[in-house]
Amino acid sequence: MTTQTLTITRPDDWHLHVRDGEMLGAVLPDTARQFARAIIMPNLKPPVATVELALAYRDRILAALPDEADFEPLMTLYLTEQTTPDDIRQAADNPFVHAVKYYPAGATTNAASGVRDLERVMPVIEEMEKQGLPLLMHGEVTDSEIDIFDREAVFIERHLDGLVKRFPGLPMVFEHITTSAAVDFVLAAPDNVAATITAHHLLLNRNAIFDGGLRPHHYCLPVLKRESNRQSLVKAATSGNPKFFLGTDSAPHPKSAKESDCGCAGVYSALHAMEFYAEVFDDAGALDKLEGFASFHGPDFYRLPRNPDTLTLVAEPQEIPETVDFAVEDGVPLRAGGQTRWSVRY
Repeated sequence: MTTQTLTITRPDDWHLHVRDGEMLGAVLPDTARQFARAIIMPNLKPPVATVELALAYRDRILAALPDEADFEPLMTLYLTEQTTPDDIRQAADNPFVHAVKYYPAGATTNAASGVRDLERVMPVIEEMEKQGLPLLMHGEVTDSEIDIFDREAVFIERHLDGLVKRFPGLPMVFEHITTSAAVDFVLAAPDNVAATITAHHLLLNRNAIFDGGLRPHHYCLPVLKRESNRQSLVKAATSGNPKFFLGTDSAPHPKSAKESDCGCAGVYSALHAMEFYAEVFDDAGALDKLEGFASFHGPDFYRLPRNPDTLTLVAEPQEIPETVDFAVEDGVPLRAGGQTRWSVRY
């Protein structure tokens, strides 16, 4: 029997965490093997809130790449209440800075410097619209009275709907969407609004957090949702609609930081990201739509050229290790100890 093979334009990851220091050097090769470019998240300590800090971080990323790697980090700025319109003009003038990231204060890892009151950053967002600099949004509210499973829907109602109406010329990416409400909102929104979808939100529902006990390596933010929401995400991702594109939100944490009494949020999917996405699209009978989702829709939205090279996937199983070396300590990858059904052929 002939093994099924799929060759696509080399993909990009439009939402990625690579950390810093020793861990950066350990996790970056997993992404660089598969993806030509990635939007790099700025939630370091201190946050990457200026062009100067973004360029220094970019230099560290390039220095950490293996010699043979062909990979371009696309830098972002961390939006704070101290960000100024001049910061935005500097970012727009710099060829290496591609977007600004909005975190609600306290929403996720290293989000303490995020925005507490969106009205305080409206002059900055107005300048972003003038400059055409995309706003990337962690779309949740963090009010303690809001159920954690409702945070995304409440963000749409309280903030996103108004932002889209107020800034019709601003490119916006609703990142790592997790609900049917988010899918419906993006579908109904103007063309300046798009969304990224992670592999883990396509593969797992919230039962995975409690499968046979508490599974801390499935804990992420936004948290996994109901099966009906997962199905909506799969339908959107595999539809061929250019509003939806690949963003892994791969987030490495040491094993001990996940398996603690106050475990960190994040799923490490970078080790086999494209294999996971191929599995989702295969199961949906939509392998012909994978190239658009992974390789075309993102660069088209960001007004960047599509990649000239290719990546080949084969329908062959691959073992996933129980742990991976994060330099400072081992980490646990998505589906640790299991298998992928597809493999990237290098």
